[in-house]
Order: sequence, then C-alpha cells, then structure tokens
Amino acid sequence: MNQRRPRRPAPRPPEGTPAPAELARMARTGLAGAVRVARWADTALGPGRDSADGKATLSDTTAERAAADLGLPTAQVRSDWDIARLAGLVEVHGGSARPGWRLRAWDRDDSAVLRGWVALFDAWSLAYPEPADHEPAAVAEVVSAMPQVLSFLQLSAGPVPVEQLLDLLQQRVTELRTERCEVSYGPRTEETGTRPRPAEPAPAVGTRLAPLLDWALRALASVGALTYGAGQATLTPLGSWAVWVKLEQICVAAQSPAGNIEQSAEDMLRGCAQLRPNAARAEYRAWLAARPVGSAVGELVDAARGDDALLRGLAFEALRVVGAPAEPDVRAVVDEPALRPYALLWLAEHDGVDPEDAHEVLTREEATWLWVDTAAAVADHGEAPMLVRHLESAVQPTVPALLEEVRAVGHPRTVQVLVALAAAHPDPALAKAVRRAAFQVHTGG
Repeated sequence: MNQRRPRRPAPRPPEGTPAPAELARMARTGLAGAVRVARWADTALGPGRDSADGKATLSDTTAERAAADLGLPTAQVRSDWDIARLAGLVEVHGGSARPGWRLRAWDRDDSAVLRGWVALFDAWSLAYPEPADHEPAAVAEVVSAMPQVLSFLQLSAGPVPVEQLLDLLQQRVTELRTERCEVSYGPRTEETGTRPRPAEPAPAVGTRLAPLLDWALRALASVGALTYGAGQATLTPLGSWAVWVKLEQICVAAQSPAGNIEQSAEDMLRGCAQLRPNAARAEYRAWLAARPVGSAVGELVDAARGDDALLRGLAFEALRVVGAPAEPDVRAVVDEPALRPYALLWLAEHDGVDPEDAHEVLTREEATWLWVDTAAAVADHGEAPMLVRHLESAVQPTVPALLEEVRAVGHPRTVQVLVALAAAHPDPALAKAVRRAAFQVHTGG
C-alpha cells in the first residue's frame, strides 16, 4: 500500500523575478552568438555536417569558413559553437552534427529558449576551461558543492563577498568528504601509511579551494548565471530563476507517492491510472524531474508500444507534460500503426491546434483505430457503463456504420472490444448486432 511522503511546499520564485517572456528575451540575447553559428551551420553545411575527429569540435577549415562568412574571429566561432552544443541548439551524433529541436523552435517557443538556457546552466563546468594544475577529484568536489553556493547566492538576493562564498564552499566540501568517510588530505605517516587527521584542516582546504572557486564563478559568469568582479558575486535574474527551477524540481519530486518516482515508466503509469488528471500530471512531472529528459521520453515511448492500451494513452499524456523536447521521438513513431493516432494528436496540439479540434488531423481509419484502442483500455480497466458511453465518441453517425468500419480497421483487440461492448449494452437488439460483428471478425467473415 502506497503511503505519501510528507508534502513540503514548493519554493516560490524570487521576489522581482521577471515574467517568462522577459526571461526568454534575456536568454535569447545571451545565446544570440550560439544561435547565429548554429543557423550558419544549418544552412552552409551539407548533410555530413563537419565535426572533426568525432569530438564535436569544428575542423580548422570549417571554423575559418564560418569566421569569414560571419565576420567573426575564429576563436569566437569555436566558443559560440561549444555553447550551441551545450544549449542543445546543435546535436552531435558520432562524427556529424545536426540542428537541435530548440533551434527550430527558437523564435516561436519561449519554453524552448528557457530550456536551452537551463541546459547551458547545467553544463557550466564544461563551458569554461578548468584549472590544469588541480586534481580532477578536487574539481569534481567543487562542482558537487556549487549548488549549495548558488542557493545561498539566491537567498542573499544581492552581492555576496567571495570570502563568504569560500567559507561556505569549504564547509560543503568537508561535508562531502565526511559523507564518504574520507580522512583529510595530508602526508602519510611512515609507520602506518595512513594520513593523520589534522586538528585544523580548514585553512589548508580553503587555500586549495580558492582558485577553484574563482574558476567556478568565472564559468558561471560565462554562461550568464551571475556577475563576478570586485571581490563579490551576484546572481543575474536568469541565474536566480534557474536556481529556483532546480529547487522546485526537488520539491515536486519529494511530493510523489512513495515508490512511483523510483519505478519504471510502465509501473509509474500504472500507479497513475486511478488518479484524477491534475494529480496524474503532478506525478508525471515528479517522475520526469528525477530523470534526464532523453531517457525518460524513451521509456515512455517504449511503454506506449506495449499491449496495454491504457498505458499507451497515459504515456502520451505524460509526453504532453514533457512538451517540446519529446517532439523528435514522437515524430519518429508516426509510422508505427499502433502509435500513429496518438502521435498525430500530440503533434497537432504541440503545433498549437486546440485539443478540441486536434482529432481533425486523423483520417477516418485512424480515428476508428483510436476508438477501438481506447475502448480496449476501458474494457480492461474501466466499468461497463463507461464502455457504453464510449460509443458516443465514435466518429461514425450510427452503430451499424461504426461496426462496419471497426471490422475493417484491423485492430488486434477488435473481437474483445466488441464482445465486451455486447455484454455491457442494455439494448438487446444492439447487443445482438455487436455480437454478430464480433463473430464475423473472429471467423474472418
């Protein structure tokens, strides 16, 4: 039996946070160079878009060509290209690159712009060269500790001295080492080969962390998350908003019923089957917040391919919560007969068609297939009156017309659906006609 965890209130946006449209404008301004290079690559390069040595970096020839075409220094082109990759404006596959979905939606979809900026924010440690003279383990510790530093900057809502941030970073790194049960760094003793725990480790740790904090702040400033100078750092409006988004995701995930958030997509959808629509969408958001969007979308599509028609419908409801990042995967299944009607409806709504009118994108045959699939879900998981009411949603004007087209559409669950409908319908004459249709489908007549 699932028991809900105690619900914690989601954090509120920082006071004075700009409206989403204004935040998107800021993000577009900050990423203008990356968009320019990505669009140049989209139009100037052929299908085998250049990505030298499989590392997603532009070859010298391509970088120089872009610099000449755009009137920019070659170093700037390379920097903008790297940012375009981190923001999802360019997607690299092996040795070739192609425009990302965010580039296609850049001018019309503010959410795509903000998602792109958050992706860059998440990748801040890759956007600025890390110090070469520090151990990778020390760099990793600082990257792991920076979320707490950023949260403190957001709570401060103004400039914070670097010395104060260094103290906080030092404390967090020490906590991380303690959680791993590590002793402090220091020379090994000859007798035991172990490192003694110094009585006052803080100054030494702080001294080693200072240049790494400087690198982290410079990297975050390079992606537009904060301003850094004169011995202090301040979050930008975009940076403050992004930190709030991350905190909100943590709180949403904490509100999921016990077990659902850890489950596979199929089990999560089954757990949501009896929830009201708003509650189910909250569950989808919590489940998605705990996973990389790419793998989550893949799991949902796989769940939709299963035999359970109810999970198919719920999977596409969850994909509606994902929004634009799911578009490539949804387009990729349009040619799969079992998923085609769901995918076409999803794409129509994504393109701005009113959900009430989205069914108009389906052919008569596709609409009939969807009717049978939905009826199969009702027959398996619903009650008899729901199946009878489902007749009203058919596109055919009469039951005989519906039966004729249902028999022709070739859905693998047609017989079971018709048998269940005949058993549920209170009209004996209509039930008899439905049973006859089921028999004819079963025998191939």
